[in-house]
Amino acid sequence: MERPSAKPGEIIVGLDIGSTTVRAVVGEIGTDGVDITGVGEARSRGMRKGVVVNIESTQQSIREAVDKASMMAGVQIATVFSGIAGSHLRGVNSHGIVSIANHECSREDVDRVLDQARRISMPLDRTVIHVLPQDFVIDQQDGVREPVGMSGVRIEARVHLVTAAVSSVQNVTKCIERCNLHVTELVLTPLASAEAVLTDDEKEIGVALVDIGGGATDVVIYSEGSLRHTAVLPIGGENLTNDIAAGLRTPASEAERIKVRYGCAMRSMVDPEETLEVPGVGGRPSRTLSRDYLASIAEPRMDELFQCIAQALHSSGMIDRLNAGVVLCGGGSLLEGSVELAEQILQIPVRRGVPTGVGGMVEMVRSPAMATAVGLVKYGAARPARIAVPSTAGTYQGPVKASAATEARAQAAGGDAHWMTKFRGWLSEVF
Repeated sequence: MERPSAKPGEIIVGLDIGSTTVRAVVGEIGTDGVDITGVGEARSRGMRKGVVVNIESTQQSIREAVDKASMMAGVQIATVFSGIAGSHLRGVNSHGIVSIANHECSREDVDRVLDQARRISMPLDRTVIHVLPQDFVIDQQDGVREPVGMSGVRIEARVHLVTAAVSSVQNVTKCIERCNLHVTELVLTPLASAEAVLTDDEKEIGVALVDIGGGATDVVIYSEGSLRHTAVLPIGGENLTNDIAAGLRTPASEAERIKVRYGCAMRSMVDPEETLEVPGVGGRPSRTLSRDYLASIAEPRMDELFQCIAQALHSSGMIDRLNAGVVLCGGGSLLEGSVELAEQILQIPVRRGVPTGVGGMVEMVRSPAMATAVGLVKYGAARPARIAVPSTAGTYQGPVKASAATEARAQAAGGDAHWMTKFRGWLSEVF
């Protein structure tokens, strides 16, 4: 396991709010790494394509998943690292240049150049959620990974910025806070997944992570150890579920069950003689259909998905740098034949990624569907933060509010946001 920077005994909670499932994972920092101590899942209600469409329903799903994880781990959860996804997310490369004080690069110089790089022109309804350094240039020396301590006159930073719609960020945060939880940080979903399923070698030589969720598919590309490109495709596992529901004339809940148990992305991999029972609707008797017929519905939709992924990879201009190929994760990647069909269409090596680098209840998270939640825990473990406390007497007592200091910081941040909103409104009226 990887050794975290957080202190032993600290508790990190990852919250993955997906379009079909909400997952909460509790991790405890040990001397040798992160141990998974609690897992909770709940059916997602109120989310569509990664965006909140019903605050009350989303809040109930979050509370259910968090309560299950809390009870299993025996902790009172106060704050979480939450994933954020959706087609409103945008990625763009930027850069900044500043002079180096005292001719020796300090942490303050790095902070200043990163702040300069994030100052891009964008609408008032968008906000930057990530500034991800790619590399630095000290005077004429490029490819610098860690500039602190180096001598020079000028430092330049190349970064990848991830921006999001302000309303989407506020709605996700509001749902979590209404569950008496504080959001330590909102993290791009595929960025968290990459923490769980990608190796450092893959990131170095070039790899694409494809996270197939229920409502959307996220694509991120790593090269030379840094994130270089992000894209969101408005197609996911729900599209296939709807196709099956219509093709088999069965409710969406049954279509999802049939997809998970019998679905296959390639007809050539299915035994034509194999059959399955399809429940009827409105009191009608169940029917017997061939699994080949089900695959004939699934294959065109999955073919469309991987064609869109191929187009996204070619549009990035980095397809030739993916020496480690593509890694699939997310619930949508569990469909039988997905890896084989992806390799056939993309023409590069493809593997299915499962979370690694953690201990404890490993078997409960050994699935591509758990990549984001586990990745959020690993992401948080690299950032010291106490976000849960052991329950007294080892019994579950339910979620608790953040500390007074945390609430004060949140109120101060809310006050700043309110002031900025009024200021922007005044600018729009004047100009």
